[in-house]
Amino acid sequence: MLKKTVQNVKNSLKFKAQEKEGVLSIKVGVKKYSVPVKARMLSSSNYLFLSFPASSELYEIESKQLNALDKDADATEAFDVLNPGKRRTRRRSSAVSMPPDLAEALKNLPSGYKLGYGLDGSPKLVRTRKRGKI
Repeated sequence: MLKKTVQNVKNSLKFKAQEKEGVLSIKVGVKKYSVPVKARMLSSSNYLFLSFPASSELYEIESKQLNALDKDADATEAFDVLNPGKRRTRRRSSAVSMPPDLAEALKNLPSGYKLGYGLDGSPKLVRTRKRGKI
């Protein structure tokens, strides 16, 4: 018997499997939508063959239905909403106000120490960790 490669088996089974709709669903927020993609499936107790047509699609959610957008439709709004922006660093606000008595108390901490709390919740001085160069 000839050995069959995975690719040969996939190619052979692709059109022997029946197409099924509604196999794939996605949860958006708290609602579950059935994705209108046809899939071909064959299964046994040990194996599962699953084939989706190679595609990418942009869907619009209208009245609890997923509707594929036409290829000529304006998708500017969808792009603006779905496009992940660049990661931005956290902006530190320079306008933080601190009561003068707290600022004075923090200035009086000895170098190499920071303010910490004990098990009972009382404030105490804690040594800062010295990190060595790697």
